Amino acid sequence: MANKQVLVKITAPASKSYLQRALAIALLTKGKTVLNNVSWCDDSLAVKNLIKALGANIIENNQQLIIHADGLHVNDASFSMGESGLALRMFSPILALTGKTIILTGKGTLNKRPVEFVEKTLQSLGVETKSNNGLLPLKLNGKIRHGRITIDGSISSQLLTGLLISLPLANGDSEIIVNHLKSIPYIDMTLSVIHHFGVNITHDNYRHFRIPGNQKYLSSELTIEGDWSGAAFLLVAGALTGRVEVKNLSENSLQPDRKILDVFKMAGTKVIIDHDKVIVEKRQLKAFRFDATHCPDLFPPLVALAANCEGVSEIKGVLRLTHKESNRGKVLKEELSKVGITVIIEDDVMRVAGGKVTGGVIDSHHDHRIAMMAAVLNLVSADKIDILHKEAVNKSYPKFFKDLEKL
Repeated sequence: MANKQVLVKITAPASKSYLQRALAIALLTKGKTVLNNVSWCDDSLAVKNLIKALGANIIENNQQLIIHADGLHVNDASFSMGESGLALRMFSPILALTGKTIILTGKGTLNKRPVEFVEKTLQSLGVETKSNNGLLPLKLNGKIRHGRITIDGSISSQLLTGLLISLPLANGDSEIIVNHLKSIPYIDMTLSVIHHFGVNITHDNYRHFRIPGNQKYLSSELTIEGDWSGAAFLLVAGALTGRVEVKNLSENSLQPDRKILDVFKMAGTKVIIDHDKVIVEKRQLKAFRFDATHCPDLFPPLVALAANCEGVSEIKGVLRLTHKESNRGKVLKEELSKVGITVIIEDDVMRVAGGKVTGGVIDSHHDHRIAMMAAVLNLVSADKIDILHKEAVNKSYPKFFKDLEKL
């Protein structure tokens, strides 16, 4: 049936968001953890190398990992988070479980991303911190303690993820009051992995989290979902050029970027879902309005889609883009103007006027998602689009250009 119509078939890579969470919990699990459907990108490799440095033994067989760990055993040391914002924010409280003096370093764009809110939160839980004027390196000293704290969830949910993973191992109960939480689906992902490994956490509408202490993560096996964030670019490319089938995607995933399906419906794209496959077929596209506050990583593929829609599309959630790998809202506006597309930003709303994509040069600003967006636009551009720093895609999707070539 639908498969006969498919021109291009691509398999989505493993979700780095799920894989990084699972690797962190595997480190804290005394015993054996088995992870299936694993594929690597720079961010995930950074966490893999980190947990190995922290004592985990990893056996790799094709797309399966067998991880043996015996909890956190580390002397005073320095550890690199690579370029991963999730690794930095998630492992800050995890490493504070040791009570040792730990220095966290990073590479590339991570060195420009602020850590003040990480410092403030850890200090409220008894950890001494010292940063480089609010940037990396970040020095931690002292053991994280249980207790009741209030945090601001408007900047990122990733620190909350680290607290939820680490505090069940503290020697007493904890409570976290969260104000203005964004990216709620990512917290659902965190809780799903935590619960899978036998730890109990409850919450009241994501505002009040109750975390019993003295818990243990239990040995388990977990299959890593395919990545909707990377797949979104492939699906948009299909919507612009013809037909594409992307395999290894769960329609019922907790990943927030699954919401790209809602946008396709608004824009008039034909979508067929067949088990673990999503098929997108090109149709006449119309402007859409969408709130991406809880799925900000969708902005670049949505902008590529909107640039090819008839009319002006509106995407809400721009304030979530300031502290990504680049100031992503500002970069989207500047770089799209170079290829003939008008982007207007007013407060929290981005308006994208559909039009003819011209050739030119787009600077990714070392942002993987800007590089992927530029490559998708190049498929429909009147002339070639050259992409500066396109190697940035290695952060999340090393095979992206190879897969896109199939289109």
